[in-house]
Amino acid sequence: MIKPRPWLPTPLLSILLLAVWLLLVRSTAFGQLLLGGFLAVVIPLATHRFWDAQPHVARPWKLLRFVLRVLGDILIANIEVAWLIVNPWRRLRPHFVEYPLMLEDRFTITLLANTISLTPGTVSANLRLDGRTLLIHALDVEDEEALIAHIRERYERPLKEIYEC
Repeated sequence: MIKPRPWLPTPLLSILLLAVWLLLVRSTAFGQLLLGGFLAVVIPLATHRFWDAQPHVARPWKLLRFVLRVLGDILIANIEVAWLIVNPWRRLRPHFVEYPLMLEDRFTITLLANTISLTPGTVSANLRLDGRTLLIHALDVEDEEALIAHIRERYERPLKEIYEC
């Protein structure tokens, strides 16, 4: 792993910025490498004070398992939503659900909200000002408590284990 330096606070971001720059200009000429390298150093230096602290991953293997679970759930939810769309005789039951959060860290709450929004059929609509409740809209809700339990077990508990334990 590349270690951060005072003049290079996020080395991986700098490498990514340089690669994106070279892809955008579609050239590896010396001038483009020089300009891209300059931007790759200056942009993180100018913006790093606005970033939150990088989260510590307590259990990286659980993070990998979580990512694979989310990808599988996205695939399954796509199929379920497509089935709801092609069945016009089925009545949808859209519903807003107040989801009580166990998570406390802003980063993990953001990850949970994004995970919910990535899964077709659900979207995170609002985080209450107190940071304790997430408003979720679901396309087809049969049982509100079952939806809350599903999100808690599939997404929130693993995130809490990965980042907040």
